[in-house]
Amino acid sequence: MKPSIVMVICFFCLSVSRSWGTFSICAVDTVTGEVGSAGASCINGSIMLSDVHPNQGVVHTQASYIVQNQNYARTLMDRGLPPQTIVDSVVAHDAQGNPAPRQYGVVTLAGARKSAGYTGSGCTNYKNHITGPVYAIQGNILLGQQILDSMEARFNRTNGDLACKLMAALQGAKVPGADTRCASNNTSTLSAFIRVARRTDGSNYYIDINVPSTPARREPIDSLQKLFDIVHTCNTSINDFPYARACKAGRNPVTFPGLKRLVENNARIAMVRIYTLEGRSVLSWSRKSLTTAAFRFTSGSHCGISLFELVFNDGTVSTGTFLTVR
Repeated sequence: MKPSIVMVICFFCLSVSRSWGTFSICAVDTVTGEVGSAGASCINGSIMLSDVHPNQGVVHTQASYIVQNQNYARTLMDRGLPPQTIVDSVVAHDAQGNPAPRQYGVVTLAGARKSAGYTGSGCTNYKNHITGPVYAIQGNILLGQQILDSMEARFNRTNGDLACKLMAALQGAKVPGADTRCASNNTSTLSAFIRVARRTDGSNYYIDINVPSTPARREPIDSLQKLFDIVHTCNTSINDFPYARACKAGRNPVTFPGLKRLVENNARIAMVRIYTLEGRSVLSWSRKSLTTAAFRFTSGSHCGISLFELVFNDGTVSTGTFLTVR
């Protein structure tokens, strides 16, 4: 998991004079400043719902989709408003005066509460959304709640950076008929996409992959995964050291034996950083300072779940979590 990742998972229900059943994921990472979204639908061109704002956040407008609502949500995001305020305002100012068939997911880098979602009563069943401290999940015309729950579980349990977690979340929904209209096609959907933007990206995103349509019985999430694997590597094996030792307020020091072994055995690692779940930097070591002493610290308040970031010589980053224990 990427340090202090704050994310939103958004499942879309859509329509432009029709109803689109869709699931998607939007996310931001408050440490790296990355923002991203991914999704799929049993209509062609589901990427049209992905509204990514580098260094700000992501807005998804879905279900009975109309561009006026998305444009309005975009202006609110550009004003720096918090997610719940954006959702409430878009609902209150629906371009057709009827928010019941709409669904929204919003996430931002700024603010205490970084995610919000909305599912109107007029969205087609199965419909629902889930929000959490780092994500929101929405969808309609779905097979059932298990699609949302699987997305959430994959997202939370996958180590790696933001892009890897978004891709894993999509894989969690790769069930025939996840969008029930695609059941006869024996696929989850017909189209899929993933986008991730870094802080300094403009209109050209760090990752921008689109599968706008697929032939009959070809799974678009698998097609997306193949393209994703060409441009991005998710090496989750380096994230598997779950414990740091000896943490209790007033009892020091804490040691990181698994992290120490990992760095000693991989000369490509140039930098190690450790964060709290809120994104506060606790420790940062360059390769030159990676001595045994560097893997000990004396802050008894740094206990519980923590996050780490490994920066490699080529600039790539891998991240994960560990649990500090006594």
